[in-house]
Amino acid sequence: MRFFGDYVLIYDTTLRDGTQAEGISLTVEDKLKIARKLDELGIHYIEGGWPGSNPKDMEFFERARKFSWKQARISAFGATRKAGMKAGDDPNIRALLEAETPVVAVVGKSWDLHVTTALKTTLEENLSMIRESVGLLKEHGREVVYDAEHFFDGYKANPAYALETLRAAEGAGADWIVLCDTNGGALPDEVREITNRIRRFIRKPLGIHTHNDGDLAVANSITAVSCGVRMVQGTINGFGERCGNANLCSVIPNLQFKMGYRCLEESSLRHLTEVSRYVSEIANMTPLNSQPFVGTSAFAHKGGIHVSAILKNPRTYEHLDPELVGNSRRVLVSELAGASNINYKAQELGIDISQDGDRTRELIAEIKELEYRGYQFEGAEASLELLLRRGCGQYEEFFTLESLKILVEKRPENGNGGGINSEAMIKLRVGDQIIHTAAEGDGPVNAVDNALRKALEEFYPCLKEMHLVDYKVRVLDGKDGTRANVRVLIESADSTGTWSTVGVSENIIEASWQALTDSMNYFLLRRCRKKD
Repeated sequence: MRFFGDYVLIYDTTLRDGTQAEGISLTVEDKLKIARKLDELGIHYIEGGWPGSNPKDMEFFERARKFSWKQARISAFGATRKAGMKAGDDPNIRALLEAETPVVAVVGKSWDLHVTTALKTTLEENLSMIRESVGLLKEHGREVVYDAEHFFDGYKANPAYALETLRAAEGAGADWIVLCDTNGGALPDEVREITNRIRRFIRKPLGIHTHNDGDLAVANSITAVSCGVRMVQGTINGFGERCGNANLCSVIPNLQFKMGYRCLEESSLRHLTEVSRYVSEIANMTPLNSQPFVGTSAFAHKGGIHVSAILKNPRTYEHLDPELVGNSRRVLVSELAGASNINYKAQELGIDISQDGDRTRELIAEIKELEYRGYQFEGAEASLELLLRRGCGQYEEFFTLESLKILVEKRPENGNGGGINSEAMIKLRVGDQIIHTAAEGDGPVNAVDNALRKALEEFYPCLKEMHLVDYKVRVLDGKDGTRANVRVLIESADSTGTWSTVGVSENIIEASWQALTDSMNYFLLRRCRKKD
């Protein structure tokens, strides 16, 4: 796999370096799922883990051997032999060979401080460790990626020795020499200057591996490529130890769409957002909305002037067509909204108000007043749609409240705290019928939810298919103490997706009622639209 020119090969280390991020732990099955997704995307190298460190990673390699990979070459990661030991006797080197991967990545020290302080050996012995480890792996027919750990720090401290470590790996037959900014503290100008110097002495192709401690991992990676580096190591979503690794979801589109290099097929890049969210889901990490290119906010527009401009030409406020990376444009409605926001959102929802300027202005005024009171519609688009439809006379309520009573009873037991019982009694009108029912719950909101369902499922059995996913309460002005307004956000879901609704009041039950009934009304509205 050596097509250079304007090609840049992508080496993904999400399954190894990415799992060193706080809060991430992947099972073998998780790692296989992610690896298959990366292979479908067209990633060139997938580093599966460190077989010498734990049985889980060795199992991954055993199972990976049975899979037919479309594009990716699977790589195992390890370190150079230990000081004073033959490479063939080192358990870590043997584990690399036993993984039976076509590619191995071996990390060695290039900073004299680490050689003498961390390894507690001599500079000459470290060079022997590099030469013998790389040489043995090459004797067994592996493609060897040599990772020069702490290279930029090492070069700044002792350039002659740092360069000598690279020559040791190159002389032993390493296929790639990867310059690592392991502490993540290098600046782009330093990366440019040092990489350009190294290219004068190292003939083997270079790679770059950067960390994000200075928030420059992506910048340093693309800077290195502009200096002739032809392999970029990184992780999906920038997962990694401390502040993370270079984020491939930003590196790849920057290289391909902004700098003219070829990394992946453009048809594959249209799945980049999907892969980003898939990896977050498997890793049980909440996706970062503001992540460039693939975040849900990456192409979201809120200011009225911005929306007015993108309706004329999206290039006015978008640096890239979102579809190129599989993302989509979003227009938010808030206190910053103008007529363009409302018209765009209404058009998106199939509501025609473009010819009614007065109604648009009334809706804008109503939304701004509600946002002033604490509502937030950019995070509750289901409530926004109901508001627009009600305002345009294109919506009929599925039920109306006649009365609601909630009893909360605390019963002390043997002088201790005891328990709290909640019961909701509700009277609803559905069409020309009145329903009166009651239900208990784990707290007053749950009791209201249970009573609502008990009353409505007779008329709308499909309500059994929806469920609450998340319930959030935020105090809007803490200085008012227990009289403060609260905002309740409810996220609900069925088999087809999720939606969010909002309610605001100084009474938490009232705010919850607003969000809860909006959620049910929105679900029923979607079902009615499907039937139509």
